[in-house]
Formats: sequence, C-alpha cells, structure tokens
Amino acid sequence: MSFRRILIAVDSSPIAARAAEVGVEMARTLGGEVAFVHVVDPALGYAPEGGVSPSELLAQAELDGKRLLAMFGQRAALQLPALEFLPMGHPGVEIVKAAKDWHADVIVLGSHGRGGVTRLLLGSVAESVLRHAPCPILVVRVS
Repeated sequence: MSFRRILIAVDSSPIAARAAEVGVEMARTLGGEVAFVHVVDPALGYAPEGGVSPSELLAQAELDGKRLLAMFGQRAALQLPALEFLPMGHPGVEIVKAAKDWHADVIVLGSHGRGGVTRLLLGSVAESVLRHAPCPILVVRVS
C-alpha cells in the first residue's frame, strides 16, 4: 500500500502540532500530498451565561480554525500547497468524512492517551476515527 494522500487532523494542542510534524515528514519522505482537517464542533457554541451568542462563538471558532489551518500549511512548506478542510460537526465523524471525500490513504492524528473514566466522560476522537476510518490511521501519542 502506498501512502500518497496524507490527511492530518489538527487542533491547537501541542500533540496535534506533533502529529502534523510526523504527517508532513511522512509526505516529504514518500512524496505524498497533504491535507489538513480542523473540525469546528458546534457544541462549542453553547456558553450559558457567557454574554456571547452561539452564532458569534461559532463564527469566531471558524475564523480561528481558518487561521490554524493556514499556520499549519505555512509550517509544512511542501512543494505542493496543502489542502485545507474546515467542516463543522462532531470531530470524529467529520475527520472520517474528509478522509472518504478526499480518498486519503492514511490519517495522521494525535491522541492524549486518556483512558478509563476520562475517556468515558470526554469521548475520544482518535477512538471514533479508528473505528470508522476508510484507511489506515497513524496515531501520534504524547511521549
């Protein structure tokens, strides 16, 4: 199997930055294409008592996502510019959808390695992607 289309899931965490480094290096080594995906979770639009409307919060999250994707694209400094996906929805579902739509050969994403009650309460994007992805996944963990 050839990994020519590498989809890298990113957010603003240090582990996502590390996953992006690994994915970009993989693309350089294999001569592959890169696409970054950052998902705006609509659940972030609900801040009771915050004084900011949900639509304003989501608009800000989308703007932040665009900036984040641009930053990762600039850092990658690849021969071909990286594609950028900025869907809105549940992160695990939208990452899998982006992989299917783009026909990714591999998905690279970071995982904090939470387990037990923490994972049960918070859910796990990495676990959701692992269960439903149409292609292999490279999970980068905190060292």
